[in-house]
Amino acid sequence: MHPHIQTLLQCINLEEKEQVQRYSLDQQHTLKQLKAEGLALHPIIVTRKGFGYADYPEISFKLGFPPEASLFKDGSAIECFMQGEEPVKGVLMSMDGRAGEFRLFAPDFPDWIEENGVGIKLSPDTRTTGIMKKALNELEKNKPLFQLFESLHNEGDNLHGNKAHLQTQGSITFSNRNLNESQQKAVLAIMANEQLTIVHGPPGTGKTTTLVEAVVLLVNAGEKLLIAAPSNTAVDNIARGLIKQGIKLLRVGNSSKVDETIFAHTPEGRLNNSKAQKEIKQLKIRAEEFRRMALKYKRNFGKDEREQRNLLLKEVKSIRNEIKQLQAYHEEKLFAEAEVIAGTPIGLYDAGIGKMNFKTLVMDEAGQCIEPLAWCIFPLAQKIVLAGDHWQLPPTVLSFEAARLGFNRSVLEVAIAHCANVHLLNTQYRMKPAIAGFSSNYFYNGLLQTAASLVNKGTHITFVDTAGSGYNEAHGSDGTSLQNEGELRIVQLLLQTEPFNLLETAFISPYAGQAAAAKELLPAEIRISTIDSFQGQEKENIIVSLVRSNEDGDIGFLKDYRRMNVAITRAKEQLIVIGDSATVGADSFYHSFLTYVEQHGNYRTVWEFEM
Repeated sequence: MHPHIQTLLQCINLEEKEQVQRYSLDQQHTLKQLKAEGLALHPIIVTRKGFGYADYPEISFKLGFPPEASLFKDGSAIECFMQGEEPVKGVLMSMDGRAGEFRLFAPDFPDWIEENGVGIKLSPDTRTTGIMKKALNELEKNKPLFQLFESLHNEGDNLHGNKAHLQTQGSITFSNRNLNESQQKAVLAIMANEQLTIVHGPPGTGKTTTLVEAVVLLVNAGEKLLIAAPSNTAVDNIARGLIKQGIKLLRVGNSSKVDETIFAHTPEGRLNNSKAQKEIKQLKIRAEEFRRMALKYKRNFGKDEREQRNLLLKEVKSIRNEIKQLQAYHEEKLFAEAEVIAGTPIGLYDAGIGKMNFKTLVMDEAGQCIEPLAWCIFPLAQKIVLAGDHWQLPPTVLSFEAARLGFNRSVLEVAIAHCANVHLLNTQYRMKPAIAGFSSNYFYNGLLQTAASLVNKGTHITFVDTAGSGYNEAHGSDGTSLQNEGELRIVQLLLQTEPFNLLETAFISPYAGQAAAAKELLPAEIRISTIDSFQGQEKENIIVSLVRSNEDGDIGFLKDYRRMNVAITRAKEQLIVIGDSATVGADSFYHSFLTYVEQHGNYRTVWEFEM
């Protein structure tokens, strides 16, 4: 077996082991600890119960407290638990602020689901890791794909540009006439793609717009495509753009929280009011009858009652399988009619479309996708397009040892090192030039330009220096993540003195503890988040709290400069960074940033604020 495949398999096992250890609820890992580490949400308040598309129990809930839920991403494996009861496995369908929704893999809701003390916690995702292992173990059997794997790991020849002569901009009619030159070149490269093309899209450069245009033109040329992204949010983002262009799109996977526009393009939405849906409804009614009969047998019952209940629930399971088969039968026709099928890697894998013929797979936000997950769906298409930015945050990996072995290197980061067919989108439309300038110089070799319409008018970037103020970092009451109360006081004063529209303002910090503390102190209208959770979003005004302030100059994971790249490229109009120059300034990256702000913005000290 190829040594790098062996390394990836080793990393998956390490990650699995870390998940089991980290997510356990036992004497070593108390509920208080899990909540403090952002691994459990407790207690939850159930707001709605119902049976979803495949007849699984689905629960909407809210929280009576501001959660630290950055690790609760859609599609995460979870367990619903209550002390003294057997936990039930499930999947998180969505999480937004204090509200969320999850699906349980059970015939019915647990009897205790609406009692006090119910919670959900993250659970080892053995299904996804199992799929990744299977894909890697089968990789060497697929010769063309294995050759690509070798090229990406520097075993064979490096991947060069397309051999086919790229068409010039004048030889093709773009449906979107507003594309800039770099976007047009990227579209042409995707159309001439023979194996692998990379679209490098720094913040605000119109990556989604570019991909939509390329997909439209490929569909018009008769291609059938797959669209993937690591998160449902990213899938929906590009799906909306394609639907607006009139593309026949089928969105597979999680359809619980999609808006009406996208729901109409899911299998469930497409089958609504059809003959098939009526058959499924009848089966669901039958399942509900058996469930009701089973519910007569409560928790305290004898052996005979237990057996009877198990038989009834077995019948529910059998009906559910019948529903799944019926859905799969009718979905085949939908798959055949679609010009584009979109979903997360696991959503596409589960769709059972392996025997269909797809020319191109476009993976958006590829900088957030771990490599083995990509190999699960690469076999589905002949040609691959990866789009994203490897200078933003990499995928989240729990195991330190797996990360050390390179498991947190995204498929984009791996590919871009060995593929010459990379097309940079070089004009950003989000930020004022002063905000974009530092990232352009530091991360993008000065190649990232700002659209001419975004001229500097006044000051757009500010650093508030807390050096010498005694505003030191401290562990929060939970004893884990860091906080800095002094920096939060500065934020409160800024909001009182600056004419910010609160709804167009966000407070972000690298530390979950600071975000949690901010939720207690700052106005409810402000978006408050960790930097990691805010990736891919933007606001008019962004306030960044760095938190770190200590005598040792220890800056912790502020050392991952990609996190700061995300933080300082979210603001359209005003970027304010608060930090201690004495702590962060010894680091060359932050020293460069402080020098940049002095030259192009406003450098303020804590002493200017009446505390």
